[in-house]
Amino acid sequence: MQFTAEIIAGFLGGSIEGRPEAVVGSVAKIEEARDGDLVFLSNPKYEEHLYHTGATVAIVNSDFRAQHPLPEGLTLVRVENAYKAFASLLDLYVANKPKKSGISSLAFIHPTATVGADVYVGEYAVVGEGAVIGDRAEVWPQVYVGDRVKVGAGSKLYPGVKVYEDCVIGDRVIVQGGTVIGGDGFGFAPTEDGSFQKIPQIGNVVIEDDVEIGSNSAIDRATMGSTRIRKGAKLDNLIQIAHNVVVGENTVMAAQVGIAGSTKVGSNVMMGGQVGVVGHITIADGVKIGSQSGIPNNILKPGITVFGSPAYPGLEGHRIQASVKQLPELRKQVSELARQVKALEERLAVTK
Repeated sequence: MQFTAEIIAGFLGGSIEGRPEAVVGSVAKIEEARDGDLVFLSNPKYEEHLYHTGATVAIVNSDFRAQHPLPEGLTLVRVENAYKAFASLLDLYVANKPKKSGISSLAFIHPTATVGADVYVGEYAVVGEGAVIGDRAEVWPQVYVGDRVKVGAGSKLYPGVKVYEDCVIGDRVIVQGGTVIGGDGFGFAPTEDGSFQKIPQIGNVVIEDDVEIGSNSAIDRATMGSTRIRKGAKLDNLIQIAHNVVVGENTVMAAQVGIAGSTKVGSNVMMGGQVGVVGHITIADGVKIGSQSGIPNNILKPGITVFGSPAYPGLEGHRIQASVKQLPELRKQVSELARQVKALEERLAVTK
C-alpha cells in the first residue's frame, strides 16, 4: 500500500511542508528509516535523528521548529499531536491489510456452538459446546474456546489463547497469544493433617468491551461470581489477575503486574512494571503506581502517585528512597558515635 503526503495530511487534518506528491509505502523508526518510509517525531529526545533520517515523509507537531537543516527531499506533515496522528495512521494501515477469513477444515466447532457472520476460525482451534462467536470475530490457530463461552463481535483471540468454560469476552477485545482466561483461582483450605483441600472455583471471568490483554497473561476465574476486567482496560504481557479481582475502566498495567484475590482496582489507574498488590484491598480511581512498587494496604485517595515497597505517596516516597541510599553512611556514623559514647563512659568510670 502506498500513500502520498497529500492523502496523509488530508486524513490527519494536517498541513504539508514540502512535496504533496511524496509517496511512502511503509513506516519505520526515525533512526532507521530509508527512502519511501514514513516516520513521526513527538519526543524531543529523538529530534536529532530527524536531521539525518532517510525517510520520505515525517509527521511532526504543528509547533515544531527545525534547529538544523532537514534532509533534502524530506516532506513534513504538521499536525496537532504527532503521536496520536501516527497511531491513527497505523490503524488505517492495519485496516487495509488483508483480513483472515473463513473456517478451517482442521478446526473443531461443536454442533451446538453458534458462529456469527464473517468469522475466522484457524487450524486446530476448538470451539466448545454451546459457545457463541460474534460477528467478525477472529479465533486464530490452536485457540481453545470452552463450553458456553461468549466471544463478542470483532474480538481477536491470537494463537494459543485458552478461554475456559462460561467466561465472557466482550466486543472488540484483543487477547494476545498464550494467555489463559478462566483458569482456577488459587483457592485452598488448610486441613488438620497439614495438607490443603482445593476449593472449587465455580465463578467465571468477564472481559468487557475494548479491552486488550498481552501475551502469556493469566486471569483466574472467580471462586463465586466474576473476575471482571472493565471496559477499555489495557493489560501488558505476563500479568497475573487473581480470582474475584475487579479492574476498572481504562486502567493500564505494564508487564509482570500481579494482583491478589478480591482486590478492587479503580478506573484510569496506571501501574508500572512488576507492581505487586495484596488481596482484599481497594485502589481508588486515577492512582499512579511506580514500577516494582508493593501495595500492602488500601489506597483510597483518588489520583495520587505512589511508589516503593511498601509504597508511599509522592514526596514521602522520594524522601524514603533517598534515606535508603544514605543508610550505609548513617550506619557508620552511628557506630562511631557508639564508640565515642563508650569511651566517654569508660573515662567517667575511671574518674569516679
